[in-house]
Amino acid sequence: MRVLLTGGAGFIGSHVAELLLQRGDEVAVVDDLSTGRRENLPGEAQFYEADIRSGCDEIFRDFEPEALCHQAAQMDVRRSVREPDFDAEVNILGTVRLLQNCVEHGVRKVVFASTGGAIYGEQRVLPAPEDHPLYPVSPYGVSKLACERYMHYYHVHFGLPYVSLRYANVYGPGQDPHGEAGVVAIFCGNLARGKASTINGGGKQTRDYVYVEDVARANVLALGNRVPSGAYNIGTGVETNVNRLYDLLLEISAKDLPPQHGPSKPGEQLRSCVDPILAKRTFDWHAETNIHAGLEATLRSFAALRDSDSGMQKG
Repeated sequence: MRVLLTGGAGFIGSHVAELLLQRGDEVAVVDDLSTGRRENLPGEAQFYEADIRSGCDEIFRDFEPEALCHQAAQMDVRRSVREPDFDAEVNILGTVRLLQNCVEHGVRKVVFASTGGAIYGEQRVLPAPEDHPLYPVSPYGVSKLACERYMHYYHVHFGLPYVSLRYANVYGPGQDPHGEAGVVAIFCGNLARGKASTINGGGKQTRDYVYVEDVARANVLALGNRVPSGAYNIGTGVETNVNRLYDLLLEISAKDLPPQHGPSKPGEQLRSCVDPILAKRTFDWHAETNIHAGLEATLRSFAALRDSDSGMQKG
């Protein structure tokens, strides 16, 4: 299959690219490198440096994709609050222009990276099923919901099949510990440097942590022709609070770096967790990596990166 992968130089996208190439697909990556890194790109993938807001018409003409795997996004929740117009321009307009090109160029399937944390808002049911009320409380969550609605429109009016994957909190090797990073990446980056981390508030807030390689596998499975159009949660269905997460990392690292506690982040959700049973029933996906094994692999990758950087500085 010829797959056009947006955001393929980013954290999740680069893992998706590797897995697609491993199964023999032809992959072309579109990334503007604003947050993605060129070194994340697999050598076998064709690369186009471009902004999805352009619609990428020439890329569609040149590569002639059979499927679109759309990972690119403005994903900084705090920036979406500061600049909701920018968030909407990238996430909504960029997606609509890609969908329009999918219709015009005969693309047969779209897989979209949505969000399971931000799209439900304050959850009434835990873990949240796909039919949970959708009341996002950030412009980022609103933009992802709008994209899902546009994909439904293109499916109904143009017959374009789609799968929207509502990710829980994705973590794993290759995640950037800076900027709008996941807490796992921040903690692992600090531990690799021998530095204690700060936990916001009391640390009782929970998230559903899902390993990046499991998420990549969900994307590959979702590209299958027999997966019905619609939204699917991609998570573990298990809540882990931040204190427990940090304790696990300390146990794995065998370091004595007790956390500090800072003020709570305004508006932060207390609990977030998604129910992945529909993905299991529909395309036989489930999270295979338990949190201890995933954290161990992630921490090991950060330590190796730290050692590599130290060696380069000495050399």
